[in-house]
Formats: sequence, C-alpha cells, structure tokens
Amino acid sequence: MPNCLRSVILGLFALSQSTWWEAHSDLEACSQIPLAGGIGRGHFSSVDLVQAYFARIDEVNLKGPALRAVIETNPSALSQAAALDKERKRSGKRSLLHGIPVLLKDNIATVASEGMNTTAGSFGLLGSVVPDEAGVVKRLRKAGAIILGKTNLSEFAHFRGNIASGWSGRGGQCTNAYFPNADPCGSSSGSGVAASIGLAAVTLGTETDGSITCPSSWNNVVGIKPTVGLTSRAGVIPISPHQDSVGPITRSMTDAAIVLSIIAGPDPNDNFTLAQPHTVPDFTKALNANSLKGKRIGVPRRVFLNDSISGADPFISIVFEQALAVIRSLGAIVVDPADLPSADEIVISNNETVVINVDFKIQINDWFQSLLENPSGVRSLADLIKFNDDNPTLEEPTGFEDQSGLIESGRTNGLNSSYFNSLAFDKDLGATRGIDAVLEAHNLDALVLPVIGFVAAPSAIAGYPIITVPLGFYPDNITIGSAGPETVWPVPGGPIGLSFLGTAFSEFDLIGFGYAYEQKTKTRLERRAFAAAIPKTQLKDIVAGRAS
Repeated sequence: MPNCLRSVILGLFALSQSTWWEAHSDLEACSQIPLAGGIGRGHFSSVDLVQAYFARIDEVNLKGPALRAVIETNPSALSQAAALDKERKRSGKRSLLHGIPVLLKDNIATVASEGMNTTAGSFGLLGSVVPDEAGVVKRLRKAGAIILGKTNLSEFAHFRGNIASGWSGRGGQCTNAYFPNADPCGSSSGSGVAASIGLAAVTLGTETDGSITCPSSWNNVVGIKPTVGLTSRAGVIPISPHQDSVGPITRSMTDAAIVLSIIAGPDPNDNFTLAQPHTVPDFTKALNANSLKGKRIGVPRRVFLNDSISGADPFISIVFEQALAVIRSLGAIVVDPADLPSADEIVISNNETVVINVDFKIQINDWFQSLLENPSGVRSLADLIKFNDDNPTLEEPTGFEDQSGLIESGRTNGLNSSYFNSLAFDKDLGATRGIDAVLEAHNLDALVLPVIGFVAAPSAIAGYPIITVPLGFYPDNITIGSAGPETVWPVPGGPIGLSFLGTAFSEFDLIGFGYAYEQKTKTRLERRAFAAAIPKTQLKDIVAGRAS
C-alpha cells in the first residue's frame, strides 16, 4: 500500500475515533447503538466496557452516596466479554446486544456455576442453586449479551410486607440518584437507579403491579412492562403467573425496543407465552417520530387523576396538562375524559390481593422445592417466615421488620372458589369493563396517564402492557416527604413519568407513541442526578489506561 494512501486511511480512522468519542463519551447517556458501533469499529472492546461499568458501580454503589443499586457483580463477566470480543473478530456480531453488559433484577435466575446468586434480596436464598436459568437470560445470552450482575430490589418484589421500596436484607436500602436518600420506588429499584446513571447499558426488571412502571418514572428512565405472556417468566422468582411480567428499563425508548425484541417470544417452560401472537415483531420498527399522528389517545381522569384518591402532588397535574399539549402538537386526537367504567370499583376491590396471595404461596413453595441446594434450609413459605424471625439482624433490622405479605399468603388454602371468583372479577375490572371497554367506547388507540396512585392497577389485573417515559421533575421548592425509615419522597428535582397503556400485545403501538413523545420533549436530558451520584469513570479512561 502506498504511504500516502496508508496515511489517508489512518487519518480517516483517527477522525472516526475522535468523532465517536466526542459524541458518545458519557456512559450516563450513551445507548446501545453507539456502544455497539464503537465496539464494531474497534474504538474499544467489550472487556473495556465491562471494566468501565465495574468501575462506575464501585464508585457509587457502596462508596460515596452508597446508592446500593447493585447487589453483586458477575465474576465471569470479563471472561465472557473476552470470548465475545474474539467471536466478533472471527465471525461478526450476533445482534446489537453482542458484547453489551446487562444488569438483571435479583429475582431473575442465572446458573450458580457462573458465580452469582438469585435471591430476590433474601438471605433465605443466599447460596441456593437453581435448576436452570431464566428464559429471558437464555435469550440475552443467545444474542451475545453479557450478564454484568444483579440489581437490588424491594425484597421478594415488594411482596414481603409493608417495607420501604428498594430495601432488601441482602442489598440494604437502595436510594435514588436524583436526590440524596430519595425513594427509588420499587420493586425494580436497583434496575431503575442503575439505568439512570449508566451503571450498565441496559437493565431488566419485573412487574406484578407497578414494579417497572414506578421505578422507571421516579428514576427518569424508560420502562416497558409487557403483556403477560410476551416475555417468559420461567426461572423468575414468582408472585403471580397472572400478573408477573419481565421487561427492560433503559435510558431510551430505542434501547428498550431493542431489548424487548430479543427477550420476547414463546418459551415451553412458560405456558402463558404460548398464547402470544405467532410472530414477535421487531419493536425497533415502531420507532417513528410521527407515530402519534392521527391516533386517538384517551385520558381516564376519573379516579386516576383525583389527587384525593391518588395522593399525588397537584404539580403533577400541571406537567401532565403540558404533556397533553405536546401529544396534540404531534397530531394526536386527545379524547378527554375517557374514563374506565370500572374505575371506582378498581380502587376498592380486594380481588387482586386474594389472587396474588394464593398464587404466591403455591409458586414460592414450588420454587423452593425446585432448588438443587439451599444452604439456609428454607424449603417452603412457612420456613421463610421462620427464617426471617430467627435472623432479625439479617432480615428484620429496625424499621424493616414487617413480613405481613408473606404471613397473609401463608394463611391461604389454595385454588378454591373464592380464588377463581376473584381472578374472574380481576379480568372483568381490568380488561372487559376496564381498558378494553374504554378503548372500544371511544375508538381509542391507547390511554395516557402520569405515573401516580393506581395508574398501574388496571393493566396489572388485566395482564396488559404499559410503556413509561420521562415526563418532568418536581420543582425545587417541593415539600420533602418521608417515604421510609431511611428514604424521602417527593423531593426537589425528583423525576415524574408518563405512561401509555393499551390492550393485550399492543406494545408495538405503545412503543411508537412513547418514542414520538420522547423525541419531541427529550425530558430525560433536562436534569441530571445529584453530583456525588454520577460516576466519573468513562470508557476513555479505561482505554487510555490500557494503552499506557
């Protein structure tokens, strides 16, 4: 090759590197596509990326602000990254997630031989060995993703009892990165916090009723709670097969669509997934900034926007009205009000509690029985309750003693007539006379609400999807409230989310609506986490250290 041509090529490569670093140097903001592009162009490796995220976790997780978002990191992550780097050079990438680190909520199982636990935050499951890893993890691995670690959560996905969001025995109190000691919401608390400040490229959470939606809202990130049965729950520590769902929590709608496209699909180990549409869409094709044009979006004001019922600060109504104006400006027809016929009944109904109490006892007993090993000796729900009482230093420290959820579930007597009546009534309230009724009555494409109060309840009991994007932030003069023994909410600058809700398997449309709103407003960029909560380590530091 002539020297002049070599010089031109080297110069163009250097310019390409310089341009990439200028545009995507901040891991707090960087998304999967530029990360995949940077690896593909040789600007850095997956090993570099894992090292950068490990360093960022080390800075803020137990040190500094001690956000306690991550329970443990994967001791095999670096070796997995190295293998995937070699594979990429040899045969190309598997997907956009090839060599991209993902954090999992600590109720999503991974094989013990990898070096991580699956505990739902409980010492009662520490060291336990699962028979197989979760279906969604298998899909992530097939796509070339690296499991970076496990995130903290409200213990047993907030089913244990009346305990502050984000607390678990193993993980301690996870806190929000937008204000010191702020409530991160739950139960996917650590996943929301980790996504918000770039402790991983993407994270996974789970939702039974609000557990992806609320942490996404309060941590200024994007969340997708899929239709029950779109993503496998096999290998996920359960609450209820009728309501549990696994979905992404990310910094952008694009990232969430990429991840959902990979983790969605049938799994013979989860019968609910066998009822989904035959072909899983490529959800990235929904990412159209004009998606709201001509669409009919309903506002279910009754109950859900009543501050005396929801407990919401009046400021949320102000930013929500601004959001409706944006939605109209994007060409949508806003039907306001468009109330759920069952709204008043949903608020007072106890049927959801009846169903999940029965489901949890059956499913958690099955989980304990399925374990190949469990050093704690816990083999049933009754054992778990006793274990917590026998180990108060670990599981019942001052302010975190309650396990009323476990106790109430333990008192249930299986799948009796009361259970089946409650299950049927849930479907009637949430779907037949709820979301489906209002969509049909007003010929709507979706509903929209701020993330407050009971917003997740209709979708929870119906098993329907919710997409959440950043909406705004509490004002600096908001009155700080108490949320738990160690946490506060609301807080100055605390994030607020906006949710689009739809019928079963309407994720493609909802992703489009969320993307159009996100691209128009770019709300996430308006405010950063508080200074001490923002890790300083960047990819360029790792690359520079390797080169020196």
